[in-house]
Formats: sequence, C-alpha cells, structure tokens
Amino acid sequence: MAVPTSPRPRPGSVITDSVQGRPTLVVVSGPAGSGKTTLAHAIARAVGCPAISRDEIKEGMVHATAGFVAAHGDELTMRTLPTFFGVLELLLRAGVTTVAEAAFQDRVWRPGLEQLSGLAYLRVVHCTVDAGVAWARIQERLTRDPLRRAHADHGLGADPPAHAAGHAAFDRLSLDAPSLEVDTTDGYRPGLDEVVAFVSIPRGS
Repeated sequence: MAVPTSPRPRPGSVITDSVQGRPTLVVVSGPAGSGKTTLAHAIARAVGCPAISRDEIKEGMVHATAGFVAAHGDELTMRTLPTFFGVLELLLRAGVTTVAEAAFQDRVWRPGLEQLSGLAYLRVVHCTVDAGVAWARIQERLTRDPLRRAHADHGLGADPPAHAAGHAAFDRLSLDAPSLEVDTTDGYRPGLDEVVAFVSIPRGS
C-alpha cells in the first residue's frame, strides 16, 4: 500500500521556513477603523496561512451565549483573551505560520506576544489612517454588520471628538521585532506585495 506523503511547500514561501524551522507570527495591529482586519485576511490569503482575529473569536462565542449584551470588560471579553493566545500557541507549536489580528495596545498585549516569541519569528504590521476616515469606517460597519453587537465599542462612532482622542492615544506595540507601518486610507501604502515580502522570512533564517 502506498504511503501518503506530505504536500511539497512552495519554494521560497513562508511555509517552507515553517517546515524546516520556526513558523512566522505576523502581528497586524492598529486602532479601530484602521483596516487591520481586512489587511490581515489579505496577508493570510497571499501567504497561504490562517488569520486569527480577536474580534472574530468573540463574535463566535456570542452564538452560544443567549441574551448576551456587550459591555466593557464583559464575560466574553475576558474569555476571548486566553482563547486567542491559546489558539496562536497551538498553531505555532504545530509549526503553522499565522497572521494574528487585534487592536494590540502595548500595555495589554505585549507580555502575551513576547511569550510567543520563542516559538516563531515575529513581524509587526501597524495600520494607520486619519481619525476621520476611521470614524467613517466605524459608522459604515455598524450599519452593515450585525456581528458588531458582540463588541462594546459599538458606541465609538457616536462622538467624533471622543473617537479622535482615543484614536490619537492608541498605545502602539513596542516589540523587539521588525515592524512596518501601512497607510490604509486608499488601498495600501506600501502595497500588499511589499507587505507580504516584509512578513516573509527567507529560507534558512
């Protein structure tokens, strides 16, 4: 009987490095409305790996929680954080290059990400956009996406000045890892190809 063989990785891809060494953890961050979720999924599709979103995990939990009403520090928020890091650790220990997306603010998220640094190469992609553009995106998302009821930030768009202040005060990650800033105002600057090249670890690194 023939013995199944594993698929051959694409030459020069991030996945190739994962097979021979450590995988890559691509950390996509930015304030609300900065386009980080869209970019994270675009990177994952281009690289060929999963994208794990903190918000999407919480949205999935809502389906099993009848009558849930989002609030700051609510039960599902508290459960989401360890679940998010648990999923990332499981994938990285299995050698899976992964894109992780959340509003990673340094004071809250850096300790957990640093614990994963021994399992993977880290690359940080920080999304930037003007506060006014972010506010408009949040408003549009609230009207078209009922899943946003899972998050207590649904009221952010009600007060543009308050949102602008929070946007400006976003506490960016400070990790000992290469980082790239991407302006998402109209498409991506630098472009997606350059972002993917940045997150890709050369074979043998």
